[in-house]
Amino acid sequence: MTTFARASIVAVAVALATLSPATAAHADTSITPAAATATAPATYKVKMATTKGDFVIEVHRDWSPLGADRFYNLVKLGYFSDVAFFRVVKGFMVQFGIHGDPALNRTWRRATFNDDPPAKHANTRGTITFATAGPNMRTTQVFINYADNSRLDAMGFTPFGKVVEGMKVVDAIDGTYGEGAPSGRGPAQEAIQTQGNTYLKAQFPKLDYIKSATLLPR
Repeated sequence: MTTFARASIVAVAVALATLSPATAAHADTSITPAAATATAPATYKVKMATTKGDFVIEVHRDWSPLGADRFYNLVKLGYFSDVAFFRVVKGFMVQFGIHGDPALNRTWRRATFNDDPPAKHANTRGTITFATAGPNMRTTQVFINYADNSRLDAMGFTPFGKVVEGMKVVDAIDGTYGEGAPSGRGPAQEAIQTQGNTYLKAQFPKLDYIKSATLLPR
């Protein structure tokens, strides 16, 4: 089952202690849902180093507690390493969170967590939100809003943070391929899940990637 892509196509068409190099090198064996149990601070910042430059996300746990906790754990465990921005729809949003390692995808795509209460903050420009395939089906995929997408609020998409530095970097993420297959000519989510970056780098060479995500000192 795809996440957010299918739901949004239907709906919208109708309308970390700092991650050390040693930790990153062993991420394949340590990044498991069973280890994703930490409660996030009330607020925290994450630096995303990408192939287009760096940007910083500030997370507010009171906006979306479970979403903030999941994102905190993913960053802390080193999940966001060589992870593609696979769905880039200019004027709408940029989506990422399917890993480049199919073995990790087989584990994490089943690691769903419950929805949060209705959004305390709207899906405005620069906010970051978990994608979902339906009620209580969030896993690892998130998107950053390029525009005021507050119409998504009523669909259960609850932002958990906002880009506070480097939004120009987010705007510059390559959008050559646009919407994902089958509605667009971008990557198919199921193929990313099962083939990872082997598929992406062979067939979509212009995609940008997250190189690392780091919890910033408080």
